[in-house]
Amino acid sequence: MAAKNQKKSPFLAMTAGCIAGGVEATAVWPMEFIKTQLQLQSKSKGAKLPYSGMVEGLVYTVRSTGFFSLYRGLTPTLLGSIPKAGIRFGLNSVIKDNLRDENGKLTPAKNFVAGLGAGVSEAFMIVAPVETVKTKCIELNMSFSNGFTHIMRNEGVSGIYQGSFATALKQGSNQGLRFMWFNEYKRIVTNDGEKNLTPLMGLFGGMSAGCFSTLGNNPFDVVKTRMQGTKAAQYSSTMDCFTQILRNEGIGAFYAGVVPRLGRVVPGQGIIFMSFETIQQTLEKNFSIFGGKV
Repeated sequence: MAAKNQKKSPFLAMTAGCIAGGVEATAVWPMEFIKTQLQLQSKSKGAKLPYSGMVEGLVYTVRSTGFFSLYRGLTPTLLGSIPKAGIRFGLNSVIKDNLRDENGKLTPAKNFVAGLGAGVSEAFMIVAPVETVKTKCIELNMSFSNGFTHIMRNEGVSGIYQGSFATALKQGSNQGLRFMWFNEYKRIVTNDGEKNLTPLMGLFGGMSAGCFSTLGNNPFDVVKTRMQGTKAAQYSSTMDCFTQILRNEGIGAFYAGVVPRLGRVVPGQGIIFMSFETIQQTLEKNFSIFGGKV
């Protein structure tokens, strides 16, 4: 029987998160690549890609530039995904433990706040600079090193943190919604901690959390991508970006790339939550440094 509401070392959650983050990023990168390409289109400027959906985009890219071109921009993301996921799961664990009531319980609102805090923190520490380099590497068809050099030469250090506020909005809401959903799901399927969460349960819970968060915050993701692209100078602020997209392209533009994003996020979150829960259980069971209560 699993221990109920047991306070665990944040180092355990951080380590399991680091490993799970690397696994998830590599597995779903091709879908992220196509999603970013679709979102970088601006209908008001008449730009048009030779494809309009995820499957079509994957096929076109493989045929035109080869299979490994689907992994262009992966290097900065993979380098960031490992510490990013570690920070996310580790800090989420710390915040949750500080929000528990006298009975060790957490409400959905508290789970959202814990996820929000973890998401905003990882946004400023890791996601903003990594996502900026990733987005420009994809848009300019450059390698990581060439893209980083291009940004530093033309925009300086500030260019690396371009769109950081929009990134924090996107990442904070993303993780708040995901952790709120997943923790409620986990509470229900494990009968409030009476049973262990199986890998299959973790996979399904993560996938459903990914679907919920994507539909809830895709507008933030679109704005974040535009603010980090090479044409970000046309927007004076995050709010101006929201306004221009709504005025020039309509509300539907806020859901550009939502299908390929779902195609990347849903299996990705299934993988990362399943991996995290399984790795955490394995580490706690087999390594004394992770075992026991704090």
